[in-house]
Amino acid sequence: MSQITIYHNPACGTSRNTLGLIRNSGEEPTVIEYLKTPPSHATLVKLLADAGLSVRDVLREKGTPYAELGLADPKWTDDQLLGFIGQHPILMNRPIVVTPLGTKLCRPSETVLDILPQPQRGAFNKEDGEPVVDARGQRV
Repeated sequence: MSQITIYHNPACGTSRNTLGLIRNSGEEPTVIEYLKTPPSHATLVKLLADAGLSVRDVLREKGTPYAELGLADPKWTDDQLLGFIGQHPILMNRPIVVTPLGTKLCRPSETVLDILPQPQRGAFNKEDGEPVVDARGQRV
């Protein structure tokens, strides 16, 4: 069983790049496609606490019902916002990665390098061609 878990959206380039960086370290993570298998309320609370994030820190506006639900309104409590994420998992920003070294919202994708237990095994470029890791496995 992998010690790394990624809450992943395969339609998201940042999420795909993050997954690629994890695999470039020689690890095969547990991949949770959170749109198909949303985390429970308790799991969300733990992820946020472990990452040191507020609920609003992980709310995604673009391509979601954020505006139509009026989620910018400060009247919503954290518990209510978590309920909206439960109903509409697309509201959760991604990817969130959990490793033995910590939990992070990995935006940008290279943020994952801070919590990977193993070094990079070679060069890695993002899907757009931007180099992230050189041939020696060092961050560019």
